[in-house]
Amino acid sequence: MTEAVSQENLFLKKYLSCCRLCPRNCGVNRMKGEIGRCRSDFRIRIGLAALHFWEEPCISASEGSGAVFFSGCALGCRFCQNHSISGGAGETVTDSEGLSEIFLDLQAQGANNINLVTPDHYTPQIVLALERAKNRGLTVPVICNTGGYNSVETLRLFEGLVDVYLPDMKYMNPDTAAKMSAAPDYPSVAKAAIAEMVRQTGETVFDERGMVRRGVIIRLLLLPGHVREAKQIVEWAYRTFGDRVFLSLMSQYTPMERVKDDPLLGRKVTKREYSRLIDYAVSLGVTNAYIQEGDVAEESFIPAFHPGGKTELS
Repeated sequence: MTEAVSQENLFLKKYLSCCRLCPRNCGVNRMKGEIGRCRSDFRIRIGLAALHFWEEPCISASEGSGAVFFSGCALGCRFCQNHSISGGAGETVTDSEGLSEIFLDLQAQGANNINLVTPDHYTPQIVLALERAKNRGLTVPVICNTGGYNSVETLRLFEGLVDVYLPDMKYMNPDTAAKMSAAPDYPSVAKAAIAEMVRQTGETVFDERGMVRRGVIIRLLLLPGHVREAKQIVEWAYRTFGDRVFLSLMSQYTPMERVKDDPLLGRKVTKREYSRLIDYAVSLGVTNAYIQEGDVAEESFIPAFHPGGKTELS
């Protein structure tokens, strides 16, 4: 065994032999194949790695984002929009070296960035893969696309390697977080995590094409019947970070099969609900935001993006 391989194994053992990478703090020995709340052991499982055209315009544009959808998730929301990937075993099993090859291949395909989707529980392996890929010529920005339920200590492993953070801010009410994700600590955890992300990246910066190069974009998926809580999230984000971060206010919630009979989650968000959220953001003075309906867009907002189809740019 070479010294480099030995050092990498020690690095992985440090974090995976008693795993506390996420706030669930399972403490399982993933190096021995034990499965924690994230439903993952030491192997990297990937549901999909491909050019992705349905992110915000500053991420996808016409060339696409180099998205790597990791299998497993520590949060496990009842309404998960990516359950077929996050809840599955993953189609591709690889290691850090193989993952670095995937990053470089996506860059070679013309990806605007490397988009790590739900990477939290694989952070040590991804750190090794990013270091290897950057040493071999990876130059596009790296985006950490997360549900917001992140340990600050784990996020610090990404410092200097991740350029852009794309966290969700799902809940402001612990009772909602407990009901939807069995995580009553989500609001406090996510606030601390996003503050760490902003500390690492600073003010959000774009290049001459309007592509994000550094910073934080906070995503808020409006849930049916949760306009009041969504307004609280917008107010917290704006009062806390001002124009240093961008918001992405999403109306795309789609009821998945397992919640179709739920009296609240079983329906889509109405136009009125979404309009109320956008109007509130405007009333606060928010200008750095993405929205998803052209008929409620204000001139101060960046043009809408359209999930389910290729990004449309103005």
